[in-house]
Amino acid sequence: MDKDILHKYIIGEASPEEKEAVTRWVDSDKENMKEYLALRKLYNITIWQNEPAHFTSERLSEGRKRWTLWAIGREVLKIAAIFAIAFSVVSTYNKAEPETVRQEAVMQTIYVPAGQRAELTLSDSTKVWLNAKTTLTFPSHFEGGNRSVTLDGEGYFNVTHNKNKPFIVKTEQYDIKVLGTEFNVHAYKGNPIFETSLLKGSVQIESANHRDNLLLEPNKKAYTDHGQLKTSPITQYNYFLWKEGLICFDDNTIGDLFKKLQLYFDVNIIIQNTRILNQRYSGKFRTSDGVEHVLKTLQLRTKFKYEKKDDKESTIIIK
Repeated sequence: MDKDILHKYIIGEASPEEKEAVTRWVDSDKENMKEYLALRKLYNITIWQNEPAHFTSERLSEGRKRWTLWAIGREVLKIAAIFAIAFSVVSTYNKAEPETVRQEAVMQTIYVPAGQRAELTLSDSTKVWLNAKTTLTFPSHFEGGNRSVTLDGEGYFNVTHNKNKPFIVKTEQYDIKVLGTEFNVHAYKGNPIFETSLLKGSVQIESANHRDNLLLEPNKKAYTDHGQLKTSPITQYNYFLWKEGLICFDDNTIGDLFKKLQLYFDVNIIIQNTRILNQRYSGKFRTSDGVEHVLKTLQLRTKFKYEKKDDKESTIIIK
């Protein structure tokens, strides 16, 4: 990857085509990810050692505004743990006269790669935790009568109460509408599984076609079952510790656990020993322990071997 393009991407001056190219390059190989993180960390250290810039913009020849990456990060995103995560931030601007740009919301998109997670605070002080392989699109500030964001993946939301502006999380299948509450949404695009778990407050869930409408109570979850929206009590509260870097499972099959390992550690697991798939486990691991620590712990109870392949997919074969 051209170093000039990487530098432009990091400081927020890359074109949409260059941003897409960098994102593909980072996701294509773990070594690329390491190189990007090293450059990113160096840039962050440089920023933190200097006086923070004010939220400023400068005029471009097309009459658009360009925002510095630091300004976006400090004034809009307020992203926590920036050294620990890798993500792409893509800004979409509408053409406007210079004097009106400050009143317009700038759409931001954050993508969290496999094996990573992110935490950020929106402009209304709503806190959001994003799981691996998740994309969140949101405005720099909320305008109009609601606060709307779009989620593809899994996110945990602690929404700031505002009775005049409901907070809406849009997903591929359903919209979740709240005033102020704490809830988890699992809704990866292209995956039929949808689940919303409510910890505090109340949420209203409505399907994209407006046929299904459900008011969810605290300590319950809504999920899809053969295309139908159903509810049940939350029984596994430890599950939500994913936002703190913990993999928790309660009487789950080893097959389900392997699926989690693929998501959290960015590995490709091929199961040849299908006899172990119905084995069930309860416990928790820290993602910082690494995938091999998890596999070796599972081997204490279940007889299987594994082989790691040195390929781009980081393949692990379960024998």
